[in-house]
Amino acid sequence: MFKRIDHIELLTESPERAVAFYTGVLGFRERERMRIPETPSGPLDLVYLELGGTTVEVMCYPQARPIAPRGAQQQLGWQCLALEVDDIDGALAVLDRHGVKAAWGPVKRADYARAEIRDPDGNPIELRQWYRR
Repeated sequence: MFKRIDHIELLTESPERAVAFYTGVLGFRERERMRIPETPSGPLDLVYLELGGTTVEVMCYPQARPIAPRGAQQQLGWQCLALEVDDIDGALAVLDRHGVKAAWGPVKRADYARAEIRDPDGNPIELRQWYRR
């Protein structure tokens, strides 16, 4: 009945900045752009980005307001986008060359290593290298 996660929506006030980060830094490929002129929240601009069979739908409503930033305490709800990497240290080195610093990590365990970065809007992105599954 249920097959897979179809896409993840990312609402941003700066779609070009988000697209540049996800394509230029993280290696997503731009698949499609469209504009829906009339929605209950006003016009909607969409950009579909793909990486390894996963789609991120970058959305921009001109009237959207930002959500409150996450504090140190965990909150209920979706926590982050997680990307699997081949080499955590290599991935962090490439990101550093693009000016993207780790928010924390890498933390290395017996089965995996993980770290977290932030996109230009401050959204958390976990990087995970699996040693064993």
